[in-house]
Amino acid sequence: MAEALKVVPSESSVSTGVRDTATLADALSHVLSDTYRLVFKTHACHWNVEGSLFYSVHKLTEEQYSNMFAATDQLAERIRALGHLAPSRLEDVIEQSRVADPDAQGDAASMVADLAKDHEKLAHRLHALIELAGERKDPVTEDMATARSAFHEQAAWMLRSLAKS
Repeated sequence: MAEALKVVPSESSVSTGVRDTATLADALSHVLSDTYRLVFKTHACHWNVEGSLFYSVHKLTEEQYSNMFAATDQLAERIRALGHLAPSRLEDVIEQSRVADPDAQGDAASMVADLAKDHEKLAHRLHALIELAGERKDPVTEDMATARSAFHEQAAWMLRSLAKS
């Protein structure tokens, strides 16, 4: 039993017809990193929002961070299915992400607008992944990225609309 606990995860060869899995895994790692950072940032907004928008923002951000947290597992498992290791260091997640921490605590409208911009950034990154996956004959990653992009585009729209309140 003790030997079973000493296994170190490693990359493996996968023969599904997908080409250049390393490039796809790297792109997925960047999307995963953005998603993780946005989960935290959304959670922070959820915890700290105050004012007349409190209830609306609190409920919407809870739905969004729950969805994104579930997506992190799907993204990481896709990386593994392609034969590569998912990010395992927070330092790597922070380095790979385009999502940045806010400079200061803002009001509800500014927090929501900032989240909307981050969802748009992630949608753009997913659009690039869709194209990359299609070029490398990876319909599974292409479908996953399409679904994730739809989520982020809708999230950005909802947050932009709420920020106008």
